[in-house]
Amino acid sequence: RLAPQSQVYSINIYIYIYNNLIRNSNMPIYDTKSIILKQHLSIGFPTEENFAIETSTINSDDIPNGGILLQVLVASSDPYLRGRMRPEGDFVEGKVIKTFVSGKVLHSNNENWVAGDLLGGSLPLSSYQIIPPELFSQTAIWKLTGLIDESEISLGIGILGMPGSTAYGGLIDVLRPNEGETIFISAAAGAVGSLVGILAKKLYNCKVIGSCGGDEKVKLVKEKYGFDHVIDYKKYSTVEELTKALKEVAPEGIDMYFENVGGIHFEAALNSLRVRGRIAVCGTISDYNSDYSKSFSKIIPIKMVYSQQRIEGFMCAEWLTHKKGNFLQDMHKWYREGVLIKQETIFNGIESWVASFQSLFNGTNIGKTVVVL
Repeated sequence: RLAPQSQVYSINIYIYIYNNLIRNSNMPIYDTKSIILKQHLSIGFPTEENFAIETSTINSDDIPNGGILLQVLVASSDPYLRGRMRPEGDFVEGKVIKTFVSGKVLHSNNENWVAGDLLGGSLPLSSYQIIPPELFSQTAIWKLTGLIDESEISLGIGILGMPGSTAYGGLIDVLRPNEGETIFISAAAGAVGSLVGILAKKLYNCKVIGSCGGDEKVKLVKEKYGFDHVIDYKKYSTVEELTKALKEVAPEGIDMYFENVGGIHFEAALNSLRVRGRIAVCGTISDYNSDYSKSFSKIIPIKMVYSQQRIEGFMCAEWLTHKKGNFLQDMHKWYREGVLIKQETIFNGIESWVASFQSLFNGTNIGKTVVVL
């Protein structure tokens, strides 16, 4: 028998109350803060005026099928983001910027993830966020569960994140060292350069030469990271001076150069590169705040032919997404064995992210810059 019309109305009211009041009242709502790009910046040093903090709320009931809700625990500041701030970059004014983050899954509607899982990813800089199912195939997201616990979460944006994969792929697959060769590394006190030097020494017994700025960093790179020689680039202002300094510690020349800086470092490395020498280019931080059109190097193609030299630019995505190598397992193993060293500069609170970003360009950061949310 069909229920009387009044009973149908009553049932509908009960369903409405359950769906909109009772069920939703049990689903947590999170206040989230995000870093927004306020205005693009072509040339110059990034300031607070380029960014804004936006506050909003997220309801875990809004997680779609196949999605997850993530609490971001740490966020990364990296020099490459400066290029994305330019008008031709992929940051959009008024929108949340994207960076590398690590965090914990709070709620999951995805069979591959459960609450409590730890992950790293190239994701929006928001303290809480819903990751829809389609995003898993559109960006780099990797599981850290079983490798680290929550107290080690910063490894997900360091040794087990973008810097680690850049060092790993750039050294092992791009430069492809031979036992005992000589490698020169710029920005040797940074998150990437330090790992490159340690791996080159420990895995290949290379002669490792680093460049960094200031007595504190020189001492760190020499004594803690174990580089054979360290050049304080602040003492040299021309290509000729830096080339001479490099020749003093590597009179035989260099077999490999890992490029993080650009400018006179690239020129000095070219001047010192031996037959069958290789250069891996992953960044040129000295150019990031400048006019790209005025940045150039005196590459002589015929010299490269006769010397059988190679220059290769690369990005870390292939290793982060497991298309090449065994980055995550290898780097985790070497870290647990004590081969790799974690060195961090910590900033607290999402409000400090801009200051952390600025520290990359004024030389005050050491190692990996980490913002704890």
